Amino acid sequence: MSEYQHTELAAGRWAEMSLAEQMLNIGSEVSRANRWRIKGNEEQCRRAADRALELLSLTIDAQRGRHDLGEFCRLYEVLADFYYGENSYQTDPAKLQRGFDIFYSAK
Repeated sequence: MSEYQHTELAAGRWAEMSLAEQMLNIGSEVSRANRWRIKGNEEQCRRAADRALELLSLTIDAQRGRHDLGEFCRLYEVLADFYYGENSYQTDPAKLQRGFDIFYSAK
């Protein structure tokens, strides 16, 4: 992903958001990707997954120095494997979504 889809967010607005807001936005894209996958529309699933990974990348950059990045990097790896790999981690989409949903109460 060399060119950002979220150019305004990449220009700095993303770093101004709280971590909970960032995770909620990523979770929204994950939810979209999962819904498109269920409907059998792999192109739309891929687009939403691309956006989720892009936002997660922006989060990794924004949280550098504030949080341990290991968990964010692992999440990136799990999402990439789930949507583009062989699902080596045997990720369950419902459990994945619940992991993002916990941020609703943190907002």
